[in-house]
Amino acid sequence: MEIYKLQDLYLLIRTNTKNIVINKNTYIRNIKADYSFHLFDSYLYYFLLKCGETVITSEERNLAAKKLLKLANGMYEDIIRGKRPKLTFPIRSLANAKFDVEKGTFAILGKEKDRMLTVNQAKIFAQTIKMMEFSKGLLDTNDFSTLREAYYVSKNWGEARFDDQQPSNGVIEDIEAASEFLREDLGFIPEEDGAAVIGPLRIVDRTAEGDEIKIDCTKLGSGAYSIPNDVTKLEFETKADFILAIETAGMFARLNAEGFWKKHNCILISLKGVPARATRRFIKRLNEEYKLPILVFTDGDPYGYLNIYRTLKVGSGKAVHLADKLAVPEARLIGVTPQDIVDYELPTHPLKDHDIKRLKDGLKNDDFVKSFPQWQNALVQMADSKVRAEQQSLAKYGLKYVVEEYLPAKVEDSSTWLP
Repeated sequence: MEIYKLQDLYLLIRTNTKNIVINKNTYIRNIKADYSFHLFDSYLYYFLLKCGETVITSEERNLAAKKLLKLANGMYEDIIRGKRPKLTFPIRSLANAKFDVEKGTFAILGKEKDRMLTVNQAKIFAQTIKMMEFSKGLLDTNDFSTLREAYYVSKNWGEARFDDQQPSNGVIEDIEAASEFLREDLGFIPEEDGAAVIGPLRIVDRTAEGDEIKIDCTKLGSGAYSIPNDVTKLEFETKADFILAIETAGMFARLNAEGFWKKHNCILISLKGVPARATRRFIKRLNEEYKLPILVFTDGDPYGYLNIYRTLKVGSGKAVHLADKLAVPEARLIGVTPQDIVDYELPTHPLKDHDIKRLKDGLKNDDFVKSFPQWQNALVQMADSKVRAEQQSLAKYGLKYVVEEYLPAKVEDSSTWLP
């Protein structure tokens, strides 16, 4: 029987939930606890009642909507069987992952945690159901919400509202993990700006009204194309030879101003520090669909290697369960390497305490580093030298040196790259 059609669904859920969570010989004397159960019960009821039908044009969004319903149905089934309703999530940390040498990314080990409905957990269950309902509404209407907007929307949820944004983001991450869909596929986008792109690439996108538009990334003047939060709908046309992903906006501006992409038939992408999800998905699509080599150019420091480059290549600990969808294992670091600092006699800065700590942690605990002798040697070399160097230090030899000498030589000599 379709559970959405049951007239007594709310009463059924209400009665069973209290019987499951509260000992039969115990009365609920705490009014606040009782009200928390009421929040969960009513939200689950209305979610199932309102969201039973789904007609969504996007295949990915349609699958995501169905998964949300499946999760809610699972809680309902637990209740009518006399079990505590629960949500199951993969543990999202490197402690639950290992580096898969064949895939070139982190692979999750399968450890999970269950969030069971208890008196203390009733409110967060209610908030989760409410956020699932909000997500389903976004999918149904082909809309989106920033993470900040989602937090403020909750201010209309009465006692289930969030007091600050961090718990709101956490619930969205829980739904993402439980559903196995990226939060972007669930209708949620971050606040961060997209990375900048310039070079021989045509992008087919659509306006808000659904009209097709083509963007030629060679005809943007002194500006650049900004990667949107949702890159799944984009179509690409390119005959580029490779992608050069650059850590800093300043270096990106230098390479663009000097026409590096024209001379070397490449696409330049400014990572703007640790690359955002949309940037990683954008690069991953170009790599997979056009087999474009991905070359990465960062500062010569632990942050550039173990935060920026490593996140792009193998994924992050917080999103280890999404590595297959975000990581770009074919990426290679072309500079600035510790050996470059020596060979080019670059100006340096002393390593700070947190730099040294990061190097030691990488050498001791990072499965990615331990899987590549080249990276072990490079980090040991940097630790021994006690110095780091910025991309801009190449300006020691003139502003055009990085464009005319350093990068052309590095692109040609793959023996100087790090895996």
